Amino acid sequence: MSRGNSDEHVSGDRRDRADRTAYRIVQLLAERADADEIILLVVRDRSRARLAEQIRGLPGQDRIQLLVGDLGQDHLGLSTSARDALRGRVDHLIHAAALYDLAADNATSVEANVDGTQHMLDLAADLHVRRLHHLSSVAVAGDYRGKFAEDMFDAGQRLVTPYHRTKFASEELVREQHAVPWRIYRPAVVVGHSITGEMDKIDGPYYFFPTLARMAALPWMPVLIPDIGATNIVPVDYVAAALVHIAHADDLDGQVFQLVNPDPQPAAEVYNAFAKAAGAPQITGALPRQASKPLLELAKLTEYVPGAGLLRDGVLDWLGIPPAVLSVLTFPSVFDSSATRRALADSDIHVPPLDD
Repeated sequence: MSRGNSDEHVSGDRRDRADRTAYRIVQLLAERADADEIILLVVRDRSRARLAEQIRGLPGQDRIQLLVGDLGQDHLGLSTSARDALRGRVDHLIHAAALYDLAADNATSVEANVDGTQHMLDLAADLHVRRLHHLSSVAVAGDYRGKFAEDMFDAGQRLVTPYHRTKFASEELVREQHAVPWRIYRPAVVVGHSITGEMDKIDGPYYFFPTLARMAALPWMPVLIPDIGATNIVPVDYVAAALVHIAHADDLDGQVFQLVNPDPQPAAEVYNAFAKAAGAPQITGALPRQASKPLLELAKLTEYVPGAGLLRDGVLDWLGIPPAVLSVLTFPSVFDSSATRRALADSDIHVPPLDD
């Protein structure tokens, strides 16, 4: 990375507050003791004051500058003069701007995740960015069954929600362009900071927290559930630290890094970890896989029984859980992370145990 007059550009989230992953990435970039590059954040005008407040007090905050722009506009809405000033001076562009909302409709997801990525790519090409870092997702694996390696992409998988489809499409855009060298990062389910627990939004397992809180009032009882498979959860600080470390490593362009727990986590173990913290009843046993399979197939059949789907969705709505979340509770894929582990081998960055 060149020094002194170099710029490091992070495109942030579309929402009014900084996405927790993007914010943590910025924090780590600002803390780099050997860095003297400028960090530019593209932010919507109405969010500028709020983001300025969030970064106030960060180490290296004097190196952070805000640019007014918008993911929904060509070249992220940057003016011609702004682009002229940046052309040829941007070493890294980190694209962490996306809409992660399993309940979002297709049009909204396409606008944020696909159109927004194309606008970012057009800007990267116009500025002659030296390297692009794209934050994708393991959602691109869809319903693929079996080992999903980091060099796999289109394997005939079914993409079950607009989020899955648009994350696949956005990664495809990055892979197929040839103007800018790229590195792609696919996090698993991202939860709060591994030490503080801090999180900025309700999604994924967080939808179940109110239910856990209600269950905490119940007397102790044995809980037996079917074996519904495994999930994969990583804390936000691991995702950010791994990305920043890999971004600054040599000779890794054109590779994909799956920022996942190397060991799939059985859903029952994940539930018990959260239930223990909440004081809710814990699972005392799981039905064997063979015994679980008929029950799971029966649950799927309710989608085709008149009224059953409405009843299910009504119960979920009462619990505050979007129905789409049920379709992604577990992963049929087992995510390989060999390239990621090799890239992190010279660091102490690893996924901490969920129980911690």
